[in-house]
Amino acid sequence: MDFAQVFSVVSSAAMLGWLVLILAPRRPFVIQALRLGLVGALSLTYAVLIFVYFFRVDGGGFGSIAEVRTLFLNDGVLVAGWIHYLAFDLFVGCWIASEADRLGWNRVVQAPVLVVTFMFGPIGLLLFFIMRASQSALATAKA
Repeated sequence: MDFAQVFSVVSSAAMLGWLVLILAPRRPFVIQALRLGLVGALSLTYAVLIFVYFFRVDGGGFGSIAEVRTLFLNDGVLVAGWIHYLAFDLFVGCWIASEADRLGWNRVVQAPVLVVTFMFGPIGLLLFFIMRASQSALATAKA
């Protein structure tokens, strides 16, 4: 298997998904297609790579940093780890977008949060939580 090609394909697919999420009209079927289609395909690819390569890495595991390092010396596991990030970050991005739409946030406000989530996953989620809490606190203060 050409892991460089798999890496390139999944990275490009995820990038396309993020562009659709941020720029395209956000209809329910678009979010569903991203969640079920793209995140589902990434998750399936991840599962195949994990089942094929994870258990073949001697000395690999999650018990120490050395074991994790050993896991990621295997290209199959390394690409699976990358796909893990891509799938989860995009899933979280879809959730943020849906929640932000429900809260009535303008897409211009949403875009930076989604870009930060794309680039730095948990920091984008934290930013969303802070902005949502601030909005809630402001609404409570006004009432």
